[in-house]
Amino acid sequence: MLTAAGAFFAAAGVALSAYAAHAAEASARAGLQSAAIIALVHGVALAALSRQTTRRAGMLALWLLAVGVLLFSGSLTAAHLFATPTTFAPMGGTLMIVGWLLYAIDALRR
Repeated sequence: MLTAAGAFFAAAGVALSAYAAHAAEASARAGLQSAAIIALVHGVALAALSRQTTRRAGMLALWLLAVGVLLFSGSLTAAHLFATPTTFAPMGGTLMIVGWLLYAIDALRR
């Protein structure tokens, strides 16, 4: 499941980056590019790390990353597409930070 989510996030990151570069207004490009970069980088990480992660703490960390990407990139994208506030972006960023720290702790315990 996480591998597929990672691949989806990576594809969405590429598509969102292309949209930001070629179709979005100049005022929206920075936010959309941030959403694209986060989705792409974390998508690749999820696709790669989920195949080798078996411990509960590591899996929890990866799920935190996945939810964080949805909240962060989703909030920035929704702000552009639907004129909604970016309310969930900080929560998504926090979840990604916590997820990476938890993954690091789990890696040190192995």
